[in-house]
Amino acid sequence: MTAYKTNVQIDYVTTEGDTLYFEVRGQGDPLLMISPGGGDGDHFMQLADILSDEFKVITYDRRANARSTRNYPQNFEISQQSRDAVAILRAAGERSAYVLGNSSGANIALDMAKTQPHACRAVISHEPPIPGVLPESKKWMRFFASVYKTGCGISGPNLAALRFIMGINEPVKKLGKAHKQANKYAKGQRIEPDQPRISNTDAVNVLIKNELLPVTNYLPDTNKIMENDVSMFIGVGSWAFGKKTWLARTAIILADRLDCEIVTFPGHHGSFMDMPEKWSSVLRDLLHRAQKENS
Repeated sequence: MTAYKTNVQIDYVTTEGDTLYFEVRGQGDPLLMISPGGGDGDHFMQLADILSDEFKVITYDRRANARSTRNYPQNFEISQQSRDAVAILRAAGERSAYVLGNSSGANIALDMAKTQPHACRAVISHEPPIPGVLPESKKWMRFFASVYKTGCGISGPNLAALRFIMGINEPVKKLGKAHKQANKYAKGQRIEPDQPRISNTDAVNVLIKNELLPVTNYLPDTNKIMENDVSMFIGVGSWAFGKKTWLARTAIILADRLDCEIVTFPGHHGSFMDMPEKWSSVLRDLLHRAQKENS
């Protein structure tokens, strides 16, 4: 079993045919973090360590990613991902939590607000990739479909992943550096070897062949979310706002449909990995406001 320099509780929960790996840090009100494409809870490790002084932070590897298993089902389902999140909460001894999701995780967080509102004290959906709300949605749908087709063809998922990264209007070099910083930090926090993980090849296959189309084709039921009366926040990075990217415009439209606040976070799509102190400051203030609303 892996040991860390900080106090981390490690456990697994088996649900719907797969065993999910999760970690718990700190005490206080529970905060569940849902990771983006790649599904690796370590993406949030720096942020989790910072916020664990005040919150019980729960991170996990999503089904078919990192240290979790990939048995069932063959096809990625947003609704199952939402149920997985609740299974993690229950295994961590909680019935509800503040929920933060980034990218694919942001879509899962939105689905939790629709299908699992009892588990959501508040939801922060950071840059959800939902091109279906945009006027030029067909263009984006064609692009993601072509990436998927490339991944299933002779060129394979690695070339498809490159096409994906280059085509989504995100700062590729900044994202790459952010991932390197997150990986370096996670490696430095471990005292003993990490648990077995799926290979990088399998991880790219899951992202391109299983997750890409269900996530980018997802449309949240905003009316149902509002009926459920879940406290909602849509997060956008300052980089996306400044560049007026499709993710920023998507966030504006969703916030309008949900009649909720847009929160500007520092940096780009993955800056919780390379700007964790600044990111955590914004998130902490937002969580404090959500706590007051719930009190």
